Amino acid sequence: MSKICAVFGGSRGIGKAVAKLLVQRDYRVVVISRNLDVAKATTEEIGVIWCVEQACTFCHTGHLALGCDVAKEQDVQRTFQEIVKNVGNVNYLVNAAGINRDALLLRTKTEDILSQISINLIGSMYTCKAALRGMVQQHGGAIVNIGSIVGHKGNAGQSVYSASKEGLVGFSKSLAKEVGRKNVCVNMVAPGFIHTDMTSGVEETSVDQNIPLGRFGEAEDVAQAVTFLLRSPYITGHVLVVDGGLQLQI
Repeated sequence: MSKICAVFGGSRGIGKAVAKLLVQRDYRVVVISRNLDVAKATTEEIGVIWCVEQACTFCHTGHLALGCDVAKEQDVQRTFQEIVKNVGNVNYLVNAAGINRDALLLRTKTEDILSQISINLIGSMYTCKAALRGMVQQHGGAIVNIGSIVGHKGNAGQSVYSASKEGLVGFSKSLAKEVGRKNVCVNMVAPGFIHTDMTSGVEETSVDQNIPLGRFGEAEDVAQAVTFLLRSPYITGHVLVVDGGLQLQI
């Protein structure tokens, strides 16, 4: 089986770290972001030479950058059509696209509720559905969805975000049962406090005291876990927590 991996949300944070590590491990990587220019900048940063063609940016070495809004199913379908046309069927899928709009529920705007559910949960459903067609045809593949320890434990001010991430757990486990006989593995990684844009406003000193390893994680720590699951042929329906032991404290 070829090693073509689509990384949604691959232009920054955890997704970017995953894309970089996969390139180092000789995968053909598709970096996908809502903003094509940002996706292109990421691919240039990880050391790839690009040429631009129509709606995508394509690399002579077999990598690809695309712009896509995962909340729009037609956009997702078009994206996979571009991938198949330029690179081939996707064997591996990483769903790292996500947003947070932290606020107490009583103060949360309806549009913020809908956007978090649409991007964090429904968007992953769209991408999995689109990717599975090729995986089933090839009788093999792997999907890793990025959740959050907050989804399992909950956190004040993040009720909607938590719901979107814990919903992803139920979806991933159910999907793993649906496609296991087709030799497709579906797993999740649930990060704790990781140095990304989402945690840039968090006071680290107070949080570090509750983390047994005594520090925030790095995006590369999560990327290691993601690539481990992508390469594991006998693990499916699993949620791998990457939080420095934080779950032991809360």
